[in-house]
Amino acid sequence: MVERRTRKPTATRLTVDDWTAAALEAMARGGLAAVAVEPLAARLGATKGSFYWHFANRDALIEAALHRWEADHTDAVIALVEAETDPLSRLRTLIGTVMESTAIPGADAIELAMLATADHPHVAAVLTRVTQKRLAYTAQLFEGLGLAPPEARHRALLAVSAYLGHAQLAHATPTLVPGTPQERRTYVDRLIGLVTGP
Repeated sequence: MVERRTRKPTATRLTVDDWTAAALEAMARGGLAAVAVEPLAARLGATKGSFYWHFANRDALIEAALHRWEADHTDAVIALVEAETDPLSRLRTLIGTVMESTAIPGADAIELAMLATADHPHVAAVLTRVTQKRLAYTAQLFEGLGLAPPEARHRALLAVSAYLGHAQLAHATPTLVPGTPQERRTYVDRLIGLVTGP
């Protein structure tokens, strides 16, 4: 009787999500230059063949990773905010959510890395689209509070600028921004008061 050999179970096949998550992690650590196929494959315990199964080239991976970042960090936040019932609650949730995210070490590293490479064609297109989407949505919230469209756009620009500045400070000098959840809530309340005041 011939002994039958059984195959060893193979490693789980990597997905597009696995590769885009790894690309975003690399970008957070070392900017766009850190998104390289061979180091990512090694980090994932995969071969370059796995990469080329999903992507034609590095640019395709970068584009897919940036679309994922847009979905996770803009579209998902807007969906969360939309669950609130009134414009002021939505504005508070929006600002509170984005400010709270800066308390997580490295949470904004991807965005800051992209800002540092804003002249890259893929990055420029996504940053422009995301910024326009964020400004338009925030302006819509201010219009919901009764402000005329020009004033709503102005206040939206102030709010989004405050978030970007806060993210930069939290990344570069975290001890200079509110550290506890209560301090962050107080900070958000003050910011809301400033951008919604007369």
